[in-house]
Amino acid sequence: MKVAVAFSGGLDTCWCIPVLRAEGHEVLTVAVDVGGWSAEEVAQIESRSQLLGAAKHFTIPAADLYFEEVLRVLLAGNVLRGGVYPLCVGAERSLQASVVARIAKEEGCSAIAHGCTAAGNDQIRFEIALRTLAPGLDILAPVRDQAPTRPEQLRALAEAGLSLSAEKAAYSINSGLWGVTIGGVETSGTRHTLPEHAWMRTKGAFDSPKPLRDFSVDFDQGVPVAVDEQLGSPVDLIKKLDALVGAYGFGRGVHLGETILGIKGRVAFEAPAALALIHAHRELEKLVLTKRQIQLKDHVAQFYGEWVHEGLITDPASSDARALLLASQKRVTGRVYCTLSPGNLMVTGVESPYSLHAASKATYGEAVGEWEPQDAYGFSKLYGLSGILHARVGGES
Repeated sequence: MKVAVAFSGGLDTCWCIPVLRAEGHEVLTVAVDVGGWSAEEVAQIESRSQLLGAAKHFTIPAADLYFEEVLRVLLAGNVLRGGVYPLCVGAERSLQASVVARIAKEEGCSAIAHGCTAAGNDQIRFEIALRTLAPGLDILAPVRDQAPTRPEQLRALAEAGLSLSAEKAAYSINSGLWGVTIGGVETSGTRHTLPEHAWMRTKGAFDSPKPLRDFSVDFDQGVPVAVDEQLGSPVDLIKKLDALVGAYGFGRGVHLGETILGIKGRVAFEAPAALALIHAHRELEKLVLTKRQIQLKDHVAQFYGEWVHEGLITDPASSDARALLLASQKRVTGRVYCTLSPGNLMVTGVESPYSLHAASKATYGEAVGEWEPQDAYGFSKLYGLSGILHARVGGES
């Protein structure tokens, strides 16, 4: 049987190749690059596929597609799971699965394999997308089904000609355009964070003092179009911000929350650009959207973020939520000013041609302009009337 493996070049997906070949399958590997790999890493992934005996390898650049199909909507919703985590990696999986499914069909494969474990979320994300988009293909999950230990995997790969560092294998690292997640022994419990050497994009950020750094971000209908007034594509600007903001140590976090399977899970993450953009974007929305618009989109975004996290991006409800979130961005255009200090980012100002602040003739706390003083007097009497009546009859609050 010809099998397409969703391939990252990491321990688990590398281990899948010799296992599937030993079972008599012809193996193709598909690496979907959503913006988290350097040129050197892409070359290493391709080399490992060849070394382990894959019949063919595909590297598919998909960073621009990833932004347009997924990240643009997450940014529109200011999505932070648990109030801290910007869905660095989980949001990639459905898109990666759809690309792997396309290649598998084009190459005449009978099955698609992934390297997910039985304990994680990714198995569900991949398989929902695959069952929806490629219902005629079998799904193989060797790591989940055989449950090898890491030492067993390392030995098997060494026998196949690939020696991986046991030290590096101690951490599970997933890197993408929106950030990186890192899992290790520290995140298997709830007390400890990562040691300094285990961080990726913010490593060494606090080794020496850094001066304050001002920068600006321009948005056009909710999409970032410039940093420091220098135009660029969203993908290029995200990478630029990642380097700039990450150097100050902003974007680190450890997220504790519910897995799709219903247990508590914990993972460290670094998302310098994602968190910077969400902070800036949210402040711009406060300037140009009405209170009810913000309330509605925040409510929808909470559901949308949960559905993306759970691999339900292909569900029709997700399409409906996506349409509303994107429609809300028509006036989210302007410039946001930020200041970086070690470990911190502060939004210091915001401007927009659609500013609702500038549209008003009133000045908060100082002068009216949209109403007369007696109008404010009457409003203040009426606005809390239901609570006043409740208190009058001795009701308990």
